[in-house]
Amino acid sequence: MNWLKNLVGRLYAVYVLIIFILFMLIFLLPMWLVSFYSLRIRLRKFVKLGRLWCRLMMPLVGCPVRTKGRENFAPGQAYIIVCNHNSFMDIPATYAGIPGSHKSLAKKEMVKTPVFGIMYKIGSVLVDRKDPASRKQSFVEMKEVLENGIHMLLYPEGTRNKTGQPLKEFYDGAFSLAIETQKPILPTVIWGTREILPAGKPFFAWPHRVKMEFLPPVSSIGYSMDDVEELKEKVFRMMWERYQQG
Repeated sequence: MNWLKNLVGRLYAVYVLIIFILFMLIFLLPMWLVSFYSLRIRLRKFVKLGRLWCRLMMPLVGCPVRTKGRENFAPGQAYIIVCNHNSFMDIPATYAGIPGSHKSLAKKEMVKTPVFGIMYKIGSVLVDRKDPASRKQSFVEMKEVLENGIHMLLYPEGTRNKTGQPLKEFYDGAFSLAIETQKPILPTVIWGTREILPAGKPFFAWPHRVKMEFLPPVSSIGYSMDDVEELKEKVFRMMWERYQQG
């Protein structure tokens, strides 16, 4: 019966793609219009539109998002949200679940994507990971985002986790940013997106519920740049243990 599941999974992937394109075309104009506002207003309106898009789309494609731990967001506090990264579906899941305005760090080449690139540019801090100057500039821009009271969403694994382990090893960036800005880290764990888009199965998808939990924030106050590894390991252990609990 594997051939039948493969066939259904590919038909379902076509359905998801069609729904995504339809929503993208519907939201393109209003998202483009908000790009003319100042940073704070522009991002607030953009995120509201993105959240509406994802909250409508995810249940429609059979992947409703359930969130837990929103009480860990203190009013008026900007957080560095670090999240595990299992598939492309993490992006609409986080948009549906994260309260308040936020930006994410994204690859610069994604801006070249027709139509979607326009939206990507508004909602992200862009970086060319192969260019040291671009990486340095992205760090400056992320600090500005946080100073404006906006959350920064980062995937510390760097790329999608295609291993059989709960998490891949974390990079230092999110934790260096936390120490530099003295902003708290909000560890976040997602389950279910790996099942929607399984690694190693091109153009295949399967409906699955998504669960996202915001863990208690981790303060960066008192840490220095010499303590990046300690802070990184602390957050890694929190997320690993919670992921395994399911």
